Amino acid sequence: MTLTSAPSTDRPELGILLICIGVFAISVNDLLIKVLSGGYPLHQMIFARSAIALIFTFGFVQLEGGWRILKTATPGLHLLRGLLVVFANMTFYAAVAVLPLAQATALFFVAPLFITLLSIPLLGEKVGPLRLTAVTVGFLGVVVMQQPWSGDVVTGRLVLLLPVIAAALYALMQVLTRRLGVSTRASALAVYIQSSFLFVSIGFFLVAGDGRYLEGVENESLRFLLKPWIWPTGDDLLVFVALGLCSGVIGYCLSAAYRLANAATIAPFEYIGLPLAILWGWLVFAEWPEPATWLGCALIIGAGLFVFLREQARAAPMPGRRTRWGRR
Repeated sequence: MTLTSAPSTDRPELGILLICIGVFAISVNDLLIKVLSGGYPLHQMIFARSAIALIFTFGFVQLEGGWRILKTATPGLHLLRGLLVVFANMTFYAAVAVLPLAQATALFFVAPLFITLLSIPLLGEKVGPLRLTAVTVGFLGVVVMQQPWSGDVVTGRLVLLLPVIAAALYALMQVLTRRLGVSTRASALAVYIQSSFLFVSIGFFLVAGDGRYLEGVENESLRFLLKPWIWPTGDDLLVFVALGLCSGVIGYCLSAAYRLANAATIAPFEYIGLPLAILWGWLVFAEWPEPATWLGCALIIGAGLFVFLREQARAAPMPGRRTRWGRR
């Protein structure tokens, strides 16, 4: 697989708007999954939300050109992209079931840093030393916030590593999105992803959907993966529907955002998910971050904003230079 050049499409304003909408939907999605994690297995939630999301995504397909846009000349790359996002999600939500929402989200926010770095060798995008320094500062903010050295071996090392692994997989998936977006509509990209979720969750159900592997398992992350399916009732059924709606919004908005804009430009806007996670954790689970968490947030968000502002300054026309429209 060779990814040597970025596509020419570049609409940063629309890309930023779409990434903000998508990240808000992600924060709600994470909240709902954590709410349901005590009673339902992860693969059941993934199946339900993907099946519902596909219905809405097919509507976007019709708006963007009809069924013909689902035809692709690169099925292998689309399959790889789908598997990356599936396992990124499953790894992250295995951590969410155990860790506070804000803590898991903060660790996952090495993803925009990975995206910015991966856009250099895989897409040929130019990221200067100042933005690379900002990326480093953002990563230090994650370290300060999480203080992985302060926990025991299981909680402080292995579980805290899960969101970082998820972030690396997610970053590579989004870089692939930028490349595949040259010839593939956002709705088609979303269909491929939702279909990947659907088939993997069905596979989990066939192998472990009856809870046969749950006995003797004490690790909460593994239990979340191996619980038997339970038909949702009452309010839980509404939460499952809400998951599907969020998933449809996420799949389309994120695919469209990375298709339309430079990855290094829009990736920092994923940081808005961090204060949202803190807000949901406080309102719903009574989780209030420690002072170190606030310091880490300041470093991460500050670094992200610097990357964005630096990108805008680099793209702005110099004084005296005529723009493509012939006006200064």
